[in-house]
Amino acid sequence: MLYLIGVLIVVLGVGASIALHEIGHLVPAKRFGVRVPQYMVGFGPKVWSTKRGETEYGIKAIPLGGYIRMIGMFPPRPGEGERVSSTGRFTQLRDEARGQSMEEIRPGDEDRVFYKLSTPKKITVMLGGPLMNLLIAAIVLTGLATLHGVSVTSAKLSSVSQCVDTTQAAQSSKTECTAEMPIAPANAAGLKPGDTVVSMNGVALQTWDDARALIRGSADKPLTMVVERDGQRRTVTATPMATTLPVYDKYGIPKTNTDGTYKTETAGFLGAAGTPVLVKQPVSAVPGIIGEQISQTAGVILNIPQKMVGVAKAAFGEGERDINGPISVVGVGRVAGEVASADDFGSTSDKVITLVALLGSLNLALFVFNLIPLLPLDGGHVAGALWEGLKRRAFKLAGKADPGPVDVTKALPLAYAVASLLIVMSVLLMYADIVNPVRLRG
Repeated sequence: MLYLIGVLIVVLGVGASIALHEIGHLVPAKRFGVRVPQYMVGFGPKVWSTKRGETEYGIKAIPLGGYIRMIGMFPPRPGEGERVSSTGRFTQLRDEARGQSMEEIRPGDEDRVFYKLSTPKKITVMLGGPLMNLLIAAIVLTGLATLHGVSVTSAKLSSVSQCVDTTQAAQSSKTECTAEMPIAPANAAGLKPGDTVVSMNGVALQTWDDARALIRGSADKPLTMVVERDGQRRTVTATPMATTLPVYDKYGIPKTNTDGTYKTETAGFLGAAGTPVLVKQPVSAVPGIIGEQISQTAGVILNIPQKMVGVAKAAFGEGERDINGPISVVGVGRVAGEVASADDFGSTSDKVITLVALLGSLNLALFVFNLIPLLPLDGGHVAGALWEGLKRRAFKLAGKADPGPVDVTKALPLAYAVASLLIVMSVLLMYADIVNPVRLRG
């Protein structure tokens, strides 16, 4: 039951995010006078709809997106009425798209078409959707950072390894040691859980994250530490063990190779871990947090083509799914169900916070993804509007006549190719999320 509740919460949250995304397009479009015949959440067969004014609002069966239909998305062909010189397939596709766009224009709608909007208004309409997702994510992140707190690993030690099992992963430590296992450097230096490491090699530590780079860069080199225990400070020396460790990016996410395996390097290993604590942040820290999250999300999205190789191997072979790789709506639902039903994720309030954070991350991903400057994504329409504005400006400076709206239909072949690629990727991700899903627990 808890699993189903978790899935339902995320499904409703994703549906609300899609609905608000489309409202972000709808409101400015109507404000600028464009007639919008349809506002739909989902694709496929219609489940429910109602007519309000000149717009039909509804829900469709497949919750993989949504759309608003504005009249006159494509301008008429230059020299309308003249004989078409080419009868190629692409020309036919363009003419069909123009024809469908023109069919919805009724008497009196001539100045209510999208293609006649100014460049700033076109950009406002098309950016309205992604900006709505950014607003949702900003509200979620602000609430989590200021009311709940951001997880920070303090310099107070939560654990100290007794020894290191060098036959397995480099960071694999055991409390039950055998004669062949070397003593962990932290244990050899006399560190204990509860100790607070104040500084390393004269560098003051605010968090344990500050210590990681120093430890990794001190393989087989003495590391002088000031440690506080029971209110008393003492100086100890430890020599981090040179061993193979994963390579992390600046956000603490392990980097992967094209085959899905983790990148590694030889670095220092101490055998101690800081204590995770929640620290409430001031509102002034929120812009920086949002900026970092956007940068991290953009990095993940830009690496999707590379990560899809690992997804395919996991789907059709025995490869492991990358926990930081892309997932489909099916995968998001499974993650939500796992969070809601497993005791590993803490109390009920902890689980709710995790699910809310998940929805915030999804909205941030929708914001970044839709800014990709390729049709049929919103960023593609923005790029077209910017090109139109630059072209008109150049013609004006050159003393030439207004060239008119940019013929967006010329980009339709690319739009169809991108749409087909997105469909293939979505199907592959959904299949992988069914047969070999991302697992948050072992």
